Amino acid sequence: MMMKILVCISNVPDTTTKITFTDNNTQFNTSGVQFILNPYDEIALARAIELTEGNGGSVTVINVGSTDTEPTIRKALAIGATDAIRINAPAHDAWFVAYQVAQYAKQNAFDLILTGRESIDYNGAKVAGMLGELLDLPSVSVIKKLDINGSEATVEREIEGGKEVLTIPLPFVAGTAEGVAEPKIPNMRGIMSARTKPLTVVEPAEVKTFSEVLSYETPAPRGQVKLVDAGDPAKLVDLLHSEAKVI
Repeated sequence: MMMKILVCISNVPDTTTKITFTDNNTQFNTSGVQFILNPYDEIALARAIELTEGNGGSVTVINVGSTDTEPTIRKALAIGATDAIRINAPAHDAWFVAYQVAQYAKQNAFDLILTGRESIDYNGAKVAGMLGELLDLPSVSVIKKLDINGSEATVEREIEGGKEVLTIPLPFVAGTAEGVAEPKIPNMRGIMSARTKPLTVVEPAEVKTFSEVLSYETPAPRGQVKLVDAGDPAKLVDLLHSEAKVI
């Protein structure tokens, strides 16, 4: 089956990044930060490429972001995406991202829309579900396996005490996790071809804002460890009760 797949990608800080904030803790400080393609989105992209290899299908990646996200988009093209769309606006929140992607998807019919299970910066895991609602399509997260047979997909996800296998008609939206595919490493041919692949910039649609960031804060530093002599369990119990307040 010749498939047309849309993959949503995020531009996120590398996990080794030291997080700081500016403007009275209201803005993330991007100075010196290395940004990468969100790992869960990379899994979704790898599976999309596998599903279209050899049958003439296409994989479009879409990102909501400013011009500084284009290196990440070009990496997705180097991995094997056919073309790319950048919605020209900062990713305000999950609702804003889902709405922008949905507006584009409504005008361009896709057989399958994939997202990562979540972005590693905010870990919200909201976009896939919102997309399904906005597009009036079935939506399933978090999937560990995805197979296509004709106009029908079989997905697998983990649930409490076992696995759940679902059969879903195309088109639908899925949030992918580990196991769906192994991320692909761009080769030299892919890197060179990415320079000439289409990257279309689209202006954002107007959308009402429902959330506002008041401030950010980092977790409190870890306190010092208190050592209790093995022969004094009563002191340990007292500390757990009076200081740790866990019993």
